[in-house]
Amino acid sequence: MAGLIGLAAGAAAMAVAGGGAGMAAGTDKAAIERIVHDYILAHPEIIPEAMQRLQSNETGKLVSANRTALETPFPGAWAGARDGDVTLVEFFDYACGYCRQSVADVDRLLAEDKRLRIVFRELPILGPGSEEAAKASLAAAGQGRFLDFHRRMYAAGRPSAATVAATRKASGVTTSAPAGAAAEIDKNLELARQLNLSGTPSFIVGNRVLNGAVGYDALKQAIAEARAAKAG
Repeated sequence: MAGLIGLAAGAAAMAVAGGGAGMAAGTDKAAIERIVHDYILAHPEIIPEAMQRLQSNETGKLVSANRTALETPFPGAWAGARDGDVTLVEFFDYACGYCRQSVADVDRLLAEDKRLRIVFRELPILGPGSEEAAKASLAAAGQGRFLDFHRRMYAAGRPSAATVAATRKASGVTTSAPAGAAAEIDKNLELARQLNLSGTPSFIVGNRVLNGAVGYDALKQAIAEARAAKAG
């Protein structure tokens, strides 16, 4: 709240300064606070803008603090350019219908953007089937079959013992969950907690977090903004 007030006050102060030729150089703090208070009451529309800006700034700090963990994939659980100039991170759950809806958007980005790398992070939060599918997915990653398993698992419908087993067979996944699977899932749950992710899918690119099935256009725009920010 203090940050929000500061942002709103800053906007108000700038507006006052822009047209405040009548303000004396020695105006005291109380007088300035009254001016800012009155300005905010007269222009309440700056509050949502200030809230959005504050939330964006805080999210950017959290992403930056966790960037290495976010962008370092579980071995094999990535796609696209190995040395891509932009990394898109997706937190997903095989039982999530919105994640299934986003598969086509992610595939389109992969096909069109040859400089993009995508890191996939398992976030099995929708029941035992989710966790079983996540472990099979990490086994597929270890065998270099992640993306094939990923697509087939979503095409199979909601994960169950039967659909996971059938997808493993269709993708040629012959190993059990690797030793680091449980630790990987725990790590992803902790990252989601630290970033205040609201569910799945959640996408991280640059310093932005996009929650939900935001669609191809929103993802493409966020990638372009991240690329432009890196270019300076």
